[in-house]
Amino acid sequence: MKDKFVIGVDLGGTKICAALVSLKGSIIYEKTIPTNVQEGDAAILSNMAALIEGIIKKCELSMNEIKGIGIGAPGPLNLVNGEIICTPNLPFKNFNIVNPLRSKFNVPVYLDNDANAAAIGEYMFGAGRGSRNMIFITVSTGIGAGAVLNGDIYRGNTQNALEVGHMTLKEDGPLCNCGNRGCAEVLASGTAIAREAKRVVKEGTVTSLCKYKNITAKEVFKEAKLGDHRAKEILNRALNYLGICVANVMNCFDPEVLIIGGGVSEGDSMVIDEVKRVVKKRCFKIISENTKICKAELGTNAGVIGAAALAILESKKV
Repeated sequence: MKDKFVIGVDLGGTKICAALVSLKGSIIYEKTIPTNVQEGDAAILSNMAALIEGIIKKCELSMNEIKGIGIGAPGPLNLVNGEIICTPNLPFKNFNIVNPLRSKFNVPVYLDNDANAAAIGEYMFGAGRGSRNMIFITVSTGIGAGAVLNGDIYRGNTQNALEVGHMTLKEDGPLCNCGNRGCAEVLASGTAIAREAKRVVKEGTVTSLCKYKNITAKEVFKEAKLGDHRAKEILNRALNYLGICVANVMNCFDPEVLIIGGGVSEGDSMVIDEVKRVVKKRCFKIISENTKICKAELGTNAGVIGAAALAILESKKV
């Protein structure tokens, strides 16, 4: 019998990553394309389908060898109907993304919140292996989270639990894309870090960040590590808010492991150490002392492996 595989698709606000993944969680082949949100929902779906089709052809597989397709997407979602209800960083509005792909490829297609998918991936194949109660927080373009409680993914009443990126941290803070003010996402995400750096440069502040034409969180981390005072200030503020967010989540769920992933986690010890410092200050002592806070093991592949893990997990239930 030939080996079976799954396709994982990580749908993000700036890029779509898809991969052929073995049932043991190993990436066989992956490819990333820009999301191009300005083209609209139908174009994004068409590009996603072409991406999946291209990977299957590249790997010279038949659809009989594909067990299923998993999609991790920003929420809120209607998992029963396979719809993206709406999301601040993508143009979808009550858009069914599952049925067209299921019809095209004739395999099961599973949709879940991208952070839930990444949480499943870390639980099955990453830093959460062996735990029973685990929280995964992804910090990138936005901020999301997923929870595995007593060995099961927790989705909540409407299946949209743990939208921690829209936890209010500052009542009169900046306006978030969701319409609220002072959300964790608008204060501590990679987008928030880049936005603050651009503001500082525009004001004419003396900083080494001025040498970049396009500033992202990556450049802010780089210059902070090289000693730039303003870059350090920007990061300290953002990571303090991230630490508050993490402490709040830990106080609510009392996990064994709390994993931080996404692009901002590539700041490594600078991120983890600052989050731990804030958590120690703000979280219940018994919880903070018994929760391991660590970086995601799957790194930047957490989203796509997580989407594949979703397909693996759900296909076992059929």
